[in-house]
Amino acid sequence: MSILDELRWRGLVADCTDAAELTQRLASPVTLYCGFDPTAESLHVGNLVPLLALRRFQLRGHHPIAVAGGATGGIGDPSGKTQERQLLTREVLERNIARVQEQLRRLLDFETKQNPARLVDNASWTRGVSYLEFLRDIGKHFSVNQMVAKESVRARMEDREAGISYTEFSYMLLQAFDFMVLCRDYNCQLQIGGSDQWGNITAGIDLCRKKLGRTVFGLTLPLITNADGTKFGKTEAGAVWLDPKKTSVYKFYQFWINTDDRDVIRYLKFFTFLPRETIEPLEKRHGENPGARETHKALARAVTDLIHGPSATAEAVRASEILFGGNLDGVPETTFAEIVGEVPTKQIEKSRLDGAGLPLVELLIHAGLSPSKSQARKDIEGGGVNVNNVREASATRAVTSNDLLFGKHLLLRKGRKNYAVVTAK
Repeated sequence: MSILDELRWRGLVADCTDAAELTQRLASPVTLYCGFDPTAESLHVGNLVPLLALRRFQLRGHHPIAVAGGATGGIGDPSGKTQERQLLTREVLERNIARVQEQLRRLLDFETKQNPARLVDNASWTRGVSYLEFLRDIGKHFSVNQMVAKESVRARMEDREAGISYTEFSYMLLQAFDFMVLCRDYNCQLQIGGSDQWGNITAGIDLCRKKLGRTVFGLTLPLITNADGTKFGKTEAGAVWLDPKKTSVYKFYQFWINTDDRDVIRYLKFFTFLPRETIEPLEKRHGENPGARETHKALARAVTDLIHGPSATAEAVRASEILFGGNLDGVPETTFAEIVGEVPTKQIEKSRLDGAGLPLVELLIHAGLSPSKSQARKDIEGGGVNVNNVREASATRAVTSNDLLFGKHLLLRKGRKNYAVVTAK
């Protein structure tokens, strides 16, 4: 398959300019770019589709450029936003770019000699351009009528309460300027981005034609929405970040494991580099037995491997197995620590577990798993209580400091899904 054929098979083409000519142009290596505004100190899973698309092009021999919006990030893209973004200082933007650069190194190959990826900051070519120069050299090529007709602008103008500031209205010109500079200085011929970027991309195509006499292309990727209508990449805790300090590897892995059955095949195509020969058999088995969750595990492993590496994935898998009753023998403390904080946690004075210890009945109440001693006894005698993933059937059982994992934790479970960690202090 050609790169466009592969993207279409994966469902990753929303729209493109002059598909026939672009297909011919892509028969030889081209330079392409995708921009991201460093509005946070980490990328999130919503950034993955366009950045992985850059990597797909790179694997086919093309030359990818990731453009950090040191300039545009200080303005804010109105596309897909109902309110104006908070303006960031140059210092914050530079800090964010430095942190995101390390994440990009997992997604793009900056070291290969054949077609290394580049990271550039659009502040480097806008900083020295005065306002009057920009209006004379760039602004005169844009019709306000055409700008107002762009979906990203029109949607905000129709919202009388939010509206759109002149600052954000100008964003389209800055992004178009990026495309022109990259075309002129790097021979960049293709811009990719989410489908909400179509207006900005076509503005850049027009500017390259008017200023440089060059024909360039645009390709947009679909904005991802979950089958249930909820926003992709959001959980009750907020955005799912690529930085493990903001979203733990365990939570990251669980995010993919918990993908809706209706979405899992789409996401395998969108977010992994697994080939068609691997995905199609998985799709067949998923249709026959979705309860096996083989496809969910393949998705979670592949994406977590990509972002955090195989060893971190292995720990996340092991931590996940613990919460499904897996054996705790040989589990390292770092792995167990992944689930501490993911389930309700209670503290207890370690002295209460010394000597004869504390009756399990009382510990279940302390942990919030049973409301009363009588109910705790019924839960234990009914075979529904586990201590450190070992079933306990004796209501007279006492828990002592010898039961502590790593000298400080107890993992209690009632039924299949009700967990609590008790930490001795």
